[in-house]
Amino acid sequence: MIYLRESKACFLLVLVLFVLGCKKNNLPVIEPTLITEKTPHDTDDPAIWVNKENPSESIVFGTDKDELNGGVYAFDLEGKIIEEKSITGLSYPNNVDVSYGFKLNDSTTTDVIVFTEREKHQIRLYSIPDMKPLDNGGFPVFTNELEIDKKRPMGVACYSDGDSTYAIVSRKSGPTSNYLHQYQFVSDSTGIRSELVREFGDFSGKKEIEAIAVDNELGFVFYSDEMNCIHKYYADPSKGNKELTCFGANIFERDIEGIAIVKNEDKGFLVVSNQQAHSFSVFDRNTNEFVKEINLGTVETDGCDVTTVSLGNKFPHGLFVAMNDSKEFYFYDLKNLNLSID
Repeated sequence: MIYLRESKACFLLVLVLFVLGCKKNNLPVIEPTLITEKTPHDTDDPAIWVNKENPSESIVFGTDKDELNGGVYAFDLEGKIIEEKSITGLSYPNNVDVSYGFKLNDSTTTDVIVFTEREKHQIRLYSIPDMKPLDNGGFPVFTNELEIDKKRPMGVACYSDGDSTYAIVSRKSGPTSNYLHQYQFVSDSTGIRSELVREFGDFSGKKEIEAIAVDNELGFVFYSDEMNCIHKYYADPSKGNKELTCFGANIFERDIEGIAIVKNEDKGFLVVSNQQAHSFSVFDRNTNEFVKEINLGTVETDGCDVTTVSLGNKFPHGLFVAMNDSKEFYFYDLKNLNLSID
Protein backbone atom coordinates (compact mmCIF):
# COMPACT_ATOMS: atom_id res chain seq x y z
CA MET A 1 0.00 0.00 0.00
CA ILE A 2 2.84 2.38 0.83
CA TYR A 3 4.43 1.63 -2.54
CA LEU A 4 1.16 2.39 -4.34
CA ARG A 5 0.72 5.67 -2.51
CA GLU A 6 4.28 6.71 -3.35
CA SER A 7 3.79 5.71 -6.99
CA LYS A 8 0.57 7.71 -7.19
CA ALA A 9 2.27 10.74 -5.63
CA CYS A 10 5.16 10.49 -8.12
CA PHE A 11 2.71 10.20 -11.02
CA LEU A 12 0.80 13.29 -9.87
CA LEU A 13 4.04 15.24 -9.48
CA VAL A 14 5.15 14.30 -13.00
CA LEU A 15 1.71 15.25 -14.33
CA VAL A 16 1.82 18.67 -12.64
CA LEU A 17 5.31 19.35 -13.98
CA PHE A 18 4.18 18.29 -17.47
CA VAL A 19 1.15 20.59 -17.36
CA LEU A 20 3.26 23.49 -16.14
CA GLY A 21 5.81 22.85 -18.84
CA CYS A 22 3.10 22.80 -21.48
CA LYS A 23 1.72 26.08 -20.15
CA LYS A 24 4.99 27.81 -20.88
CA ASN A 25 5.78 25.95 -24.10
CA ASN A 26 2.44 26.91 -25.58
CA LEU A 27 3.42 30.57 -25.30
CA PRO A 28 5.51 31.91 -28.20
CA VAL A 29 8.94 33.00 -27.03
CA ILE A 30 9.72 36.68 -27.43
CA GLU A 31 13.45 36.76 -28.13
CA PRO A 32 15.62 39.41 -26.45
CA THR A 33 17.26 42.11 -28.49
CA LEU A 34 20.47 41.31 -26.61
CA ILE A 35 21.81 39.53 -23.54
CA THR A 36 24.25 41.29 -21.23
CA GLU A 37 27.66 40.20 -20.11
CA LYS A 38 27.57 37.89 -17.10
CA THR A 39 28.10 39.04 -13.54
CA PRO A 40 30.38 37.05 -11.22
CA HIS A 41 27.87 35.71 -8.69
CA ASP A 42 24.05 35.86 -8.70
CA THR A 43 21.94 38.43 -10.56
CA ASP A 44 18.68 39.61 -9.04
CA ASP A 45 17.16 42.99 -9.92
CA PRO A 46 17.62 45.68 -12.62
CA ALA A 47 16.85 49.40 -12.72
CA ILE A 48 16.98 51.64 -15.79
CA TRP A 49 18.41 55.14 -15.57
CA VAL A 50 17.32 57.25 -18.54
CA ASN A 51 19.89 59.84 -19.56
CA LYS A 52 17.50 62.65 -20.42
CA GLU A 53 20.17 64.68 -22.21
CA ASN A 54 21.36 61.75 -24.32
CA PRO A 55 18.99 58.74 -24.10
CA SER A 56 21.34 56.47 -26.07
CA GLU A 57 23.81 56.87 -23.17
CA SER A 58 21.32 55.54 -20.62
CA ILE A 59 22.46 52.94 -18.09
CA VAL A 60 20.93 49.72 -16.77
CA PHE A 61 21.99 48.87 -13.22
CA GLY A 62 21.77 45.27 -12.03
CA THR A 63 22.44 43.72 -8.64
CA ASP A 64 24.80 40.78 -8.20
CA LYS A 65 24.41 39.04 -4.85
CA ASP A 66 27.41 37.90 -2.84
CA GLU A 67 28.09 38.38 0.85
CA LEU A 68 31.70 39.49 0.44
CA ASN A 69 32.01 40.96 -3.05
CA GLY A 70 28.52 41.69 -4.28
CA GLY A 71 27.97 44.46 -6.76
CA VAL A 72 25.62 46.80 -8.54
CA TYR A 73 26.83 46.54 -12.12
CA ALA A 74 26.28 49.25 -14.71
CA PHE A 75 25.52 48.11 -18.28
CA ASP A 76 25.47 50.18 -21.44
CA LEU A 77 22.79 49.63 -24.09
CA GLU A 78 25.04 47.07 -25.80
CA GLY A 79 24.90 44.97 -22.65
CA LYS A 80 28.53 45.63 -21.77
CA ILE A 81 29.58 46.24 -18.16
CA ILE A 82 30.72 49.81 -17.49
CA GLU A 83 33.44 49.14 -14.94
CA GLU A 84 33.92 52.76 -13.81
CA LYS A 85 30.20 53.15 -12.98
CA SER A 86 29.78 49.78 -11.24
CA ILE A 87 29.85 49.49 -7.45
CA THR A 88 31.54 46.39 -6.00
CA GLY A 89 32.71 45.14 -2.62
CA LEU A 90 29.13 45.15 -1.30
CA SER A 91 27.56 42.73 1.18
CA TYR A 92 24.66 41.09 -0.66
CA PRO A 93 23.06 43.91 -2.65
CA ASN A 94 19.55 42.67 -3.36
CA ASN A 95 17.24 45.12 -5.13
CA VAL A 96 17.82 48.47 -6.81
CA ASP A 97 15.81 51.46 -8.00
CA VAL A 98 16.38 54.88 -9.56
CA SER A 99 14.87 58.27 -8.71
CA TYR A 100 15.14 61.57 -10.58
CA GLY A 101 15.63 65.09 -9.28
CA PHE A 102 16.67 64.43 -5.69
CA LYS A 103 17.17 67.80 -3.97
CA LEU A 104 20.67 68.15 -2.55
CA ASN A 105 19.86 71.75 -1.57
CA ASP A 106 17.63 74.62 -2.70
CA SER A 107 19.44 75.03 -6.01
CA THR A 108 20.97 71.62 -6.80
CA THR A 109 19.36 68.33 -7.77
CA THR A 110 20.74 64.99 -8.89
CA ASP A 111 19.40 61.66 -10.04
CA VAL A 112 20.07 58.85 -7.56
CA ILE A 113 20.34 55.09 -7.33
CA VAL A 114 19.08 53.35 -4.19
CA PHE A 115 19.80 49.73 -3.33
CA THR A 116 19.57 47.39 -0.35
CA GLU A 117 22.72 45.97 1.21
CA ARG A 118 21.19 42.99 2.92
CA GLU A 119 23.92 41.64 5.18
CA LYS A 120 24.75 45.10 6.53
CA HIS A 121 21.06 45.80 7.23
CA GLN A 122 21.07 49.06 5.34
CA ILE A 123 20.15 50.92 2.17
CA ARG A 124 22.64 52.82 0.02
CA LEU A 125 22.26 56.10 -1.88
CA TYR A 126 24.50 57.15 -4.80
CA SER A 127 24.28 60.01 -7.28
CA ILE A 128 23.99 59.30 -11.03
CA PRO A 129 25.88 59.43 -13.33
CA ASP A 130 28.99 60.32 -11.29
CA MET A 131 28.32 57.40 -8.89
CA LYS A 132 29.29 59.25 -5.72
CA PRO A 133 28.03 57.90 -2.37
CA LEU A 134 25.63 60.25 -0.59
CA ASP A 135 24.97 58.10 2.48
CA ASN A 136 28.21 58.21 4.50
CA GLY A 137 28.45 54.43 4.21
CA GLY A 138 24.79 53.50 4.43
CA PHE A 139 21.45 54.16 6.17
CA PRO A 140 20.35 51.47 8.70
CA VAL A 141 16.85 50.00 8.29
CA PHE A 142 14.47 48.03 10.53
CA THR A 143 16.48 49.15 13.53
CA ASN A 144 13.66 48.31 15.96
CA GLU A 145 13.93 44.57 15.18
CA LEU A 146 15.94 42.03 17.16
CA GLU A 147 15.66 38.99 14.85
CA ILE A 148 18.29 39.01 12.11
CA ASP A 149 15.96 38.03 9.23
CA LYS A 150 13.59 40.85 10.15
CA LYS A 151 16.47 43.31 9.77
CA ARG A 152 17.68 42.06 6.37
CA PRO A 153 16.40 44.42 3.63
CA MET A 154 15.48 42.91 0.26
CA GLY A 155 13.20 44.93 -2.01
CA VAL A 156 13.36 48.68 -2.53
CA ALA A 157 11.43 51.19 -4.62
CA CYS A 158 11.64 54.98 -4.78
CA TYR A 159 8.77 57.44 -4.59
CA SER A 160 8.98 61.20 -5.15
CA ASP A 161 6.18 63.71 -4.63
CA GLY A 162 8.16 66.50 -6.28
CA ASP A 163 9.51 67.87 -3.02
CA SER A 164 10.62 64.76 -1.12
CA THR A 165 12.22 61.48 -2.13
CA TYR A 166 11.41 58.24 -0.29
CA ALA A 167 12.60 54.64 -0.26
CA ILE A 168 10.06 51.89 0.46
CA VAL A 169 11.87 48.81 1.77
CA SER A 170 10.88 45.17 2.34
CA ARG A 171 12.79 42.47 4.20
CA LYS A 172 13.65 38.79 4.38
CA SER A 173 11.11 38.11 7.13
CA GLY A 174 8.57 40.16 8.98
CA PRO A 175 5.19 40.43 10.71
CA THR A 176 1.82 39.98 9.02
CA SER A 177 1.27 43.74 9.26
CA ASN A 178 3.70 46.64 8.84
CA TYR A 179 6.06 44.46 6.81
CA LEU A 180 7.35 47.46 4.83
CA HIS A 181 9.09 50.58 6.09
CA GLN A 182 9.15 53.88 4.21
CA TYR A 183 12.11 56.23 4.65
CA GLN A 184 12.46 59.85 3.58
CA PHE A 185 15.83 61.15 2.43
CA VAL A 186 16.42 64.52 4.04
CA SER A 187 19.18 66.85 2.86
CA ASP A 188 20.18 69.93 4.84
CA SER A 189 23.28 71.77 6.08
CA THR A 190 24.28 68.75 8.19
CA GLY A 191 24.27 66.40 5.20
CA ILE A 192 21.86 63.70 4.03
CA ARG A 193 20.00 61.40 6.40
CA SER A 194 17.23 58.82 6.22
CA GLU A 195 14.15 59.18 8.43
CA LEU A 196 11.50 56.52 9.02
CA VAL A 197 8.10 58.03 8.15
CA ARG A 198 5.83 55.00 7.84
CA GLU A 199 5.40 51.33 8.68
CA PHE A 200 2.72 49.62 6.59
CA GLY A 201 1.82 46.66 4.42
CA ASP A 202 0.01 43.37 5.05
CA PHE A 203 1.74 40.01 4.56
CA SER A 204 0.23 36.54 4.17
CA GLY A 205 2.90 34.98 6.39
CA LYS A 206 3.96 32.67 3.55
CA LYS A 207 7.54 32.91 2.32
CA GLU A 208 8.53 36.61 1.92
CA ILE A 209 8.06 39.96 0.21
CA GLU A 210 10.78 41.13 -2.15
CA ALA A 211 9.59 42.92 -5.29
CA ILE A 212 8.27 46.46 -4.90
CA ALA A 213 7.33 48.97 -7.60
CA VAL A 214 6.01 52.52 -7.35
CA ASP A 215 3.73 54.12 -9.93
CA ASN A 216 5.03 57.60 -9.23
CA GLU A 217 2.62 59.41 -11.57
CA LEU A 218 -0.55 57.76 -10.25
CA GLY A 219 0.76 57.58 -6.68
CA PHE A 220 0.55 53.87 -5.91
CA VAL A 221 2.95 51.28 -4.53
CA PHE A 222 2.68 47.59 -5.48
CA TYR A 223 4.48 44.70 -3.86
CA SER A 224 4.61 40.94 -4.38
CA ASP A 225 3.45 38.78 -1.48
CA GLU A 226 5.21 35.84 -3.09
CA MET A 227 2.76 33.03 -2.23
CA ASN A 228 -0.38 35.13 -2.18
CA CYS A 229 -1.08 38.20 -4.35
CA ILE A 230 0.06 41.67 -5.39
CA HIS A 231 -0.79 44.29 -2.79
CA LYS A 232 -1.62 47.90 -3.68
CA TYR A 233 -1.37 50.94 -1.38
CA TYR A 234 -0.99 54.69 -1.70
CA ALA A 235 2.68 55.69 -1.97
CA ASP A 236 2.12 59.01 -0.20
CA PRO A 237 2.33 58.46 3.59
CA SER A 238 -0.23 61.22 4.20
CA LYS A 239 -2.92 59.18 2.42
CA GLY A 240 -2.89 56.45 5.04
CA ASN A 241 -2.09 52.76 5.30
CA LYS A 242 -5.31 51.16 4.10
CA GLU A 243 -4.83 48.47 1.46
CA LEU A 244 -6.55 49.37 -1.81
CA THR A 245 -6.64 45.90 -3.35
CA CYS A 246 -4.88 42.55 -3.46
CA PHE A 247 -4.95 40.95 -6.91
CA GLY A 248 -3.55 38.15 -9.05
CA ALA A 249 -3.91 35.35 -6.50
CA ASN A 250 -5.53 33.04 -9.05
CA ILE A 251 -2.92 33.72 -11.75
CA PHE A 252 0.38 32.66 -10.23
CA GLU A 253 1.58 29.17 -9.41
CA ARG A 254 3.87 30.52 -6.66
CA ASP A 255 6.73 32.98 -6.20
CA ILE A 256 5.33 36.26 -7.51
CA GLU A 257 8.42 38.34 -8.19
CA GLY A 258 9.55 41.46 -10.10
CA ILE A 259 7.10 44.19 -11.10
CA ALA A 260 7.64 46.60 -14.01
CA ILE A 261 5.16 49.38 -14.82
CA VAL A 262 4.63 50.30 -18.48
CA LYS A 263 3.37 53.90 -18.56
CA ASN A 264 1.73 55.94 -21.29
CA GLU A 265 0.20 59.04 -19.70
CA ASP A 266 -2.46 57.58 -17.37
CA LYS A 267 -2.67 54.19 -19.13
CA GLY A 268 -0.44 51.17 -19.22
CA PHE A 269 0.34 47.77 -17.73
CA LEU A 270 1.99 46.00 -14.83
CA VAL A 271 4.30 43.23 -16.01
CA VAL A 272 4.98 40.77 -13.18
CA SER A 273 7.39 37.84 -13.08
CA ASN A 274 5.55 34.52 -12.67
CA GLN A 275 8.79 32.97 -11.51
CA GLN A 276 8.10 29.25 -11.36
CA ALA A 277 6.17 29.33 -14.63
CA HIS A 278 9.15 31.11 -16.25
CA SER A 279 6.77 33.65 -17.72
CA PHE A 280 5.32 37.11 -17.06
CA SER A 281 1.76 38.01 -16.15
CA VAL A 282 0.40 41.28 -17.53
CA PHE A 283 -2.22 43.36 -15.68
CA ASP A 284 -4.02 46.56 -16.59
CA ARG A 285 -2.33 49.48 -14.85
CA ASN A 286 -5.60 51.07 -13.70
CA THR A 287 -8.06 48.24 -13.11
CA ASN A 288 -5.37 45.68 -12.15
CA GLU A 289 -7.28 43.06 -14.13
CA PHE A 290 -5.33 40.24 -15.76
CA VAL A 291 -4.62 40.81 -19.46
CA LYS A 292 -2.38 37.98 -20.66
CA GLU A 293 0.73 35.87 -20.07
CA ILE A 294 3.94 36.31 -22.07
CA ASN A 295 7.09 34.22 -22.39
CA LEU A 296 10.35 36.15 -22.68
CA GLY A 297 12.57 33.09 -22.61
CA THR A 298 14.03 33.85 -19.18
CA VAL A 299 14.35 31.32 -16.37
CA GLU A 300 13.21 32.02 -12.79
CA THR A 301 13.21 35.79 -13.19
CA ASP A 302 13.50 37.77 -9.97
CA GLY A 303 13.52 41.42 -11.04
CA CYS A 304 12.50 43.42 -14.11
CA ASP A 305 12.21 47.07 -15.14
CA VAL A 306 10.92 49.08 -18.07
CA THR A 307 10.95 52.51 -19.68
CA THR A 308 8.74 53.75 -22.50
CA VAL A 309 11.30 56.40 -23.48
CA SER A 310 13.03 55.89 -26.84
CA LEU A 311 16.68 55.04 -26.18
CA GLY A 312 18.05 55.43 -29.68
CA ASN A 313 18.45 53.01 -32.56
CA LYS A 314 18.81 49.87 -30.43
CA PHE A 315 15.63 50.45 -28.40
CA PRO A 316 13.55 53.01 -30.32
CA HIS A 317 10.26 52.07 -28.62
CA GLY A 318 11.56 51.81 -25.05
CA LEU A 319 13.37 49.12 -23.10
CA PHE A 320 12.26 46.17 -20.99
CA VAL A 321 14.91 44.43 -18.86
CA ALA A 322 14.54 41.06 -17.14
CA MET A 323 16.93 39.14 -14.93
CA ASN A 324 17.81 35.61 -16.08
CA ASP A 325 18.97 32.84 -13.78
CA SER A 326 22.38 32.50 -15.45
CA LYS A 327 24.10 35.67 -14.15
CA GLU A 328 22.83 37.99 -16.88
CA PHE A 329 20.03 40.32 -17.93
CA TYR A 330 17.89 40.20 -21.09
CA PHE A 331 17.17 43.47 -22.94
CA TYR A 332 14.06 43.81 -25.16
CA ASP A 333 12.80 46.54 -27.44
CA LEU A 334 9.52 47.27 -25.68
CA LYS A 335 7.53 47.03 -28.93
CA ASN A 336 8.32 43.32 -29.12
CA LEU A 337 6.30 42.63 -25.98
CA ASN A 338 3.11 43.51 -27.92
CA LEU A 339 1.61 45.65 -25.19
CA SER A 340 -0.81 47.86 -27.07
CA ILE A 341 -1.95 50.95 -25.16
CA ASP A 342 -5.03 52.51 -26.76
